[in-house]
Amino acid sequence: MERILRILEKLEAIPSPSGMTAEAIAFLMEAAKAAGVETRLTNKGGLLAGDTVSPDLVISGHVDTLGAMVSGINGDGTLSFSRIGGLVLPSFESEYLTVFGRNGAKWRGTLLLNNPAAHMNKEAGTTERKQENMHIRLDAEVAKREETEALGIRTGDFIAFDPRFEVTETGFVKSRFLDDKAACAAMADAMVTLGMDRLRASRACFFFTNFEEVGHGASSGVPQSCTRMLVADMGVVGERAAGVETAVSICVKDSNGPYDAAMKEDLARLAEEKGIPYRLDVFPFYGSDGQAALSAGHDLRVALIGPGVSASHGMERTHLKGLLATRNLIIAYIGKTPVPS
Repeated sequence: MERILRILEKLEAIPSPSGMTAEAIAFLMEAAKAAGVETRLTNKGGLLAGDTVSPDLVISGHVDTLGAMVSGINGDGTLSFSRIGGLVLPSFESEYLTVFGRNGAKWRGTLLLNNPAAHMNKEAGTTERKQENMHIRLDAEVAKREETEALGIRTGDFIAFDPRFEVTETGFVKSRFLDDKAACAAMADAMVTLGMDRLRASRACFFFTNFEEVGHGASSGVPQSCTRMLVADMGVVGERAAGVETAVSICVKDSNGPYDAAMKEDLARLAEEKGIPYRLDVFPFYGSDGQAALSAGHDLRVALIGPGVSASHGMERTHLKGLLATRNLIIAYIGKTPVPS
């Protein structure tokens, strides 16, 4: 298996909804240290790796994912929940999950529609899937609130859904949370490939953020010396999108506005020169760490790339070719001269 796939598989196996990312960050830190790459943590738990002293270029991707949190315990012992990020509930219905209770306890469960038995509910197929109409069924012998409380489960406990990671013989990678663990794997593989000496010579730093799905990932933690940010997130694959799973997408505009035109042109030129498959695209319902950084007042040129990912925020899929294209474009861009003023 390609190293990039091994990294991705390990990342996918680590639950990391926004707010519960310490283990995933620790894994990436160990990968950096094993390659001799310097690291440091930001105050809110993000990871900087590479030239962390005076970088000019920061490559940013987010390790946090969609998830949920216990918002209450129902009278019958089931759980109500609050979404973390833009969870598409119809896609996550019937998915297995883990509830992280107190003192390290973990409880398995399933996200279900209220009154889900088709033999008892004629409206089961047509009921709107929203938080008020759904619950979490625990795999524990509980039938009332007090019995669930006795398990050590409380309001505020994190809920992580199973990723169901799979690599097919045809090169496709199927999993939840490829947004943004696919690009993080490409970043980590690029980081290991380049090594500390080349990163320092290029004044480049990788930034693995941990609150992007809730809107403030790269709003802080960006080194003050940085003038450019290359965001590595997912490329959209879908109706009216140009992206494909076997290429890297270069986003020219998302719902917040256009990205830096000069950086976009350099990325497209590098992709053509290096024979890297790419697509230029506009994402109408999309935000990124780049927008978070700009909104926070960082004076940066920002561009965005990422492997094409199908069925975003649902049961996602990409391809090894898209992962490698993203990694290769990151490496090519780090090795180029700075964008002229």
